[in-house]
Amino acid sequence: MLRALAVDDEEPALEELLYLLRADSRVRSAEGATDSTQALRRINRALDAGPDGDDAIDVVFLDVHMAGLTGLDMARLLAGFAVPPMVVFVTAHEGFAVQAFDLKAVDYVLKPVRRERLAEAVRRVAEQIPAVRDARRPRTTDLPTPAEPVEPADDRMPDHIPVELGGVTRLVAVEDITHVEAQGDYARLHTGEGSHLVRIPLSTLEERWRARGFVRIHRRHLVALRHIGELRLDAGSVSVRIGAAELSVSRRHARELRDLLLRRAKG
Repeated sequence: MLRALAVDDEEPALEELLYLLRADSRVRSAEGATDSTQALRRINRALDAGPDGDDAIDVVFLDVHMAGLTGLDMARLLAGFAVPPMVVFVTAHEGFAVQAFDLKAVDYVLKPVRRERLAEAVRRVAEQIPAVRDARRPRTTDLPTPAEPVEPADDRMPDHIPVELGGVTRLVAVEDITHVEAQGDYARLHTGEGSHLVRIPLSTLEERWRARGFVRIHRRHLVALRHIGELRLDAGSVSVRIGAAELSVSRRHARELRDLLLRRAKG
């Protein structure tokens, strides 16, 4: 049975969609979100939970026109993850179908939503669930160690990460992030223009961004190798300079960092 999230900033339309989804015997649960910020929080929780977790989501039913991020924007963001939830667009506009299927949407349902048409979309999603859930489960094959960053297996790694600023969701480019600082269950992303607090553990970002050249230098810090301006050795202590910031490197990470920088310098 599938677990669904419906996203629409028009509450009557959202309630109708949730009613139809919950009436389908193939739908185990259906939750709603009225804006992109609320939806992204819920999706992030689902991704952290994994395919078998209580917070998992199999499919997102997205309206196209919404305040803030549009449904297409959200689908592009989700497509950046290795195995994102499936997407079904539910919209009153016919003109975005080509873009929707370019983003690998499972279906494109027009409003007003008919029960029979939505049931067909649910059928298409249900057919793909076993393969998608299996792809999300971790494998027991050898994994790369932090000392050996590798290129991603495909080009679908997320290029941006959503952050909240004054109640508005913005997308920050991963390549603009110079370093990340652990703050409890949160992480502070530093860029040349400022910083943003996100509710993602540093260990999760370390795993996701390893192939993008991020490396752990301390229990509190993750840094982008390309943004390191200087490696400093002073009376046995090691630190790196990133812009105006100077960050300590723990002993256990010092050799690994030095080797990575040398490899990078050699091309």
